[in-house]
Amino acid sequence: MLAKLRSVARNAKRELKVYQLVLKDRRTPRLAKALLAVAVGYALSPIDIIPDFIPVLGYLDDVILVPGLIALALKIIPPQVVEDCRAKVTGGGVRTESRSE
Repeated sequence: MLAKLRSVARNAKRELKVYQLVLKDRRTPRLAKALLAVAVGYALSPIDIIPDFIPVLGYLDDVILVPGLIALALKIIPPQVVEDCRAKVTGGGVRTESRSE
């Protein structure tokens, strides 16, 4: 179980690095950048729609809103941008298409 938690934490850390690169990439649409910024801001903000001290419901808005905003932003971002950023994070470099002449 501890190994699984470490794996989840490692994957989450890697994805955060991917999102950082996606935000810096000039090919990323402004709307996607805004949605990711709102998701991060909401996750870090002490102000919530439903206060966290309310049992279960307090964290439910965090569990639904933040991943929902990230998923929506990723749908707007061109897949090539995300693939290139993932390749940079995993050490694969930027994928380039080769031309056969």
